[in-house]
Amino acid sequence: MESVSSPITTTTTSSTSSGGGGGGSSTPSRYENQKRRDWNTFSQYLRNHRPPLSAALCSGAHVLEFLHYLDQFGKTKVHNPTCPFFGLPNPPAPCPCPLRQAWGSLDALIGRLRAAYEENGGRAESNPFGTRVVRLYLHDVRDFQAKARGVSYEKKRKRPKSNISNAPSVTTSPNATATAT
Repeated sequence: MESVSSPITTTTTSSTSSGGGGGGSSTPSRYENQKRRDWNTFSQYLRNHRPPLSAALCSGAHVLEFLHYLDQFGKTKVHNPTCPFFGLPNPPAPCPCPLRQAWGSLDALIGRLRAAYEENGGRAESNPFGTRVVRLYLHDVRDFQAKARGVSYEKKRKRPKSNISNAPSVTTSPNATATAT
C-alpha cells in the first residue's frame, strides 16, 4: 500500500487575496482548487478500495468503478427506459427514477482528474482517465441521458469553407429591376 502525497494536496493559499482570477501564484484558481478536491476524493476512494490501490496501479476499470460510486451523490434525474416519462424533457409528475451524476459533470471531472494524474507523477501514456473504456463510458452516458430527457446531442457539423468571404459583397436593393437580354 502506497500513501498518496502530492504538491497539490499540500498547497496552502494566502488569505490576503480578494479572490477572483489568479494572476499570482499565492491563490490557486477555482479550476485548480476543484482539481485538487477531485484528486483528493479519488485518492481517498483508492485508499478505501479493497484491496487498497495506488494511482500507478489504477486502470480504466477502476475509474469506471469510481464514476459508478459517484452516481449515488448525483442530482440529475435520469429516467429508466421503463418509466412513463422516459424521453420527456419536462415530466408532469414525480417518479422513482434514480438521481445520477450529469454527463457534463462527469466529463469535466474526468478532464480535471486526467490533468491531476499527470501533475501527481503519473505517466501520460498510462493515464487511466484517458483510456478508451472511459471515453466510451462517457459517450454512452451522454447518449442515454439525452434519450432519457428527450434531448439530442447532435454533433455540430462544420460548414465547408467557401470562397464567399473573398468575393465582393453584392447587395440588391428592393427597387432594383432585372433585365433579360
